Amino acid sequence: MAQSTCRLITMFVYGTLQKGQPNHVLMTNTNNGEAKFIGRGRTTKKYPLVIASEYNIPFLLYKEGHGKNIQGEIYEVDEQMLVKLDELEDHPNFYERELTTIDVTQNAKGDQLSTEKECWCYFLKKYKPRMLDLPYLESYDSNGDHGLKYVESENLSDPDCI
Repeated sequence: MAQSTCRLITMFVYGTLQKGQPNHVLMTNTNNGEAKFIGRGRTTKKYPLVIASEYNIPFLLYKEGHGKNIQGEIYEVDEQMLVKLDELEDHPNFYERELTTIDVTQNAKGDQLSTEKECWCYFLKKYKPRMLDLPYLESYDSNGDHGLKYVESENLSDPDCI
């Protein structure tokens, strides 16, 4: 019997999809596909990570060289999970998925590393310039000291709400 091969996609998540965050359940639900935690890392380039909208959504703005090196988690996901992630992020209408270089700082066991990996990441490319005036974060936690707890909503893909 031939074993089927499944293409795995390496994703970098920095917001509500991380462990302990409001949308992480999507990553752990095997009905959505496979998501295997690979480790932790940070973007090699600086970007603005801000919290905006009435829903307190973390947005990674596509403005290379501004902001901070963003910390997050690295996963290998199958194509089925990628479809679910793209649906959540409304790719390519709202967020756009793009390859970016991640400095892998820790493996799944917690061992410290220093290696680079190309990962897919969701960026907000169409944003209002005033979003660049918001405080820049290095890492995201919905319960962080910023006091801007994430609010779930079905209407996240409206750029005018930002």
